[in-house]
Amino acid sequence: MEQTPGPAGPPLTPRTAVVWSVLRAELDRRPAAELTVLDVGGGTGGFAVPLARAGHRVTVVDASPDALAALSRRAAEAGVAGRVRAVQGDADALAGLIEPASVDLVLCHAVLEVVDDPAPVVSALVGVLRPGGAASVLVAGRAAAVLGRAMNGHLDVAATLAADPTGAAGARDTLRRRFDVESAAALLAAAGLTVEEIHGVRVLADLLPAAVADGQAAALVELERTLAAQPPWRDVAAQLHLFARRPA
Repeated sequence: MEQTPGPAGPPLTPRTAVVWSVLRAELDRRPAAELTVLDVGGGTGGFAVPLARAGHRVTVVDASPDALAALSRRAAEAGVAGRVRAVQGDADALAGLIEPASVDLVLCHAVLEVVDDPAPVVSALVGVLRPGGAASVLVAGRAAAVLGRAMNGHLDVAATLAADPTGAAGARDTLRRRFDVESAAALLAAAGLTVEEIHGVRVLADLLPAAVADGQAAALVELERTLAAQPPWRDVAAQLHLFARRPA
């Protein structure tokens, strides 16, 4: 697959380009600074290792020991083992794992839809951020799930997702909840964060045939970037990316 390189991240793909564009803009605000970054649920280091290679110190908190072992190997292979710290633990227990007000940038990607209660997790994110620090939050989009189920012929599941207040599809659903722009923004605001940007991630990437997505990857990256901040395209993306800040 053709990819577009990113100066502060790995080669960009249609699934990551929008998030990396926002993160690079934040890093560019402090070009000479070594930031302290926390990646909650960061797994094998898809974001952590590139951020470490860009000169920042990254702690990854994840419940999976296997994922953290893969993270350590990946960091060593990239020559940044000294800049990446792996901590086993749950997002729910974040306050007991990370010093308060010690982080410049926190990533919380694909976590809030699976925890028991997202509100205390977001409060914990705010607690570890320094005043003026930023949070990159990526959550599952509700509208995309409804459309996806309907397009695949599962109209009953689509109806359940549309009607359920949390955007879940019952006991067999792998996610506890899904979000729309309003509910995600309200969750962050209630914890004291100021939401600065909201983008859709994978607006089209999950809808296109593989031959189109793979054969025109560079064009798809640019189209994803173009549509990411524009309703209604933003609102039907597979994921919603909210970039927020703890007031100084």
